[in-house]
Amino acid sequence: MEKTKGSLKARDMAYIAVMVALMAICSWISIPAVVEFTMQTFAVFAALNLLGGKRALIAVGVYLLMGAIGLPVFAGFNGGLSALLGPTGGYLVGFAAMALVYWLITALAGEGRWARVGALVAALAVCYAFGTAWFVIVYTRQSGAVGVMTALGWCVFPFIIPDLVKMALAFVLTERVSKLIR
Repeated sequence: MEKTKGSLKARDMAYIAVMVALMAICSWISIPAVVEFTMQTFAVFAALNLLGGKRALIAVGVYLLMGAIGLPVFAGFNGGLSALLGPTGGYLVGFAAMALVYWLITALAGEGRWARVGALVAALAVCYAFGTAWFVIVYTRQSGAVGVMTALGWCVFPFIIPDLVKMALAFVLTERVSKLIR
């Protein structure tokens, strides 16, 4: 629910910091798989719906920067450039693409409930596309050729329903929280 224009206020920075912390904490809640099931996407959805595209993009950028410099903020308490540049790093970088897509759609379609839901769904699709393309390229270089359908079977199809559930949960919770923090 983007409200600010221009520079960030102290309140914005505090909300961004809370969302960065939530992303880190949620990344540590995981179920191991080829691409781990984590609650990271829940935190990204929450940041998008609560902060709006601009501030969520800043939160994701800070989160990725923290991980890039080696802080253990990614799944499995990992950090460093190797996590970002590895086969699943595209899904992490895809979080920034999610924020950009969300920001663009809500800027064009407005901040109404259905516009935000549509923006969340489109943002997730972009993250899947970006992350899968990255996965195929990096995995092929490191381990040998992998087809797009195989990559989708490993990295996207098992996550669609859990991600939609996390999206719905984040949407409902942030709708309630936003009423409290206005």
